[in-house]
Amino acid sequence: MLTRIDHIGIACHDLDATVEFYRATYGFEVFHTEVNDEQGVREAMLKINDTSDGGASYLQLLEPVREDSAVGKWLAKNGEGVHHIAFGTADVDADAADIRGKGVRVLYEEPRRGSMGSRITFLHPKDCHGVLTELVTSAAVESPEH
Repeated sequence: MLTRIDHIGIACHDLDATVEFYRATYGFEVFHTEVNDEQGVREAMLKINDTSDGGASYLQLLEPVREDSAVGKWLAKNGEGVHHIAFGTADVDADAADIRGKGVRVLYEEPRRGSMGSRITFLHPKDCHGVLTELVTSAAVESPEH
């Protein structure tokens, strides 16, 4: 069961400048940064608020580290802006299987490693009214068998 908006991913050309914009304009502070080599991005998670299920909601700022990464290609085609929306779930495997059963294409056969040790998968934007959609199980919420 999807429990919250986990984050909204925003593609940018310059992570440091974009972080500074969100800090100076809205007062959002960086909660976590990392480079995800598999996804080809350098990212910053800006925490917006805690949620009732023990998780949180974030803005995820994404700067490609390779032009051939998914975010790099998207940025070259679309420019800076909202890249995807992510919903939090206690069980990404079960929710992905349920959604796949409803005819929505799930992009990864098995969930992959996401930000802060989470497990993630994506849903095809053509099946989600043009919105690239991510499902996220936070590391803190993840069940021990995964």
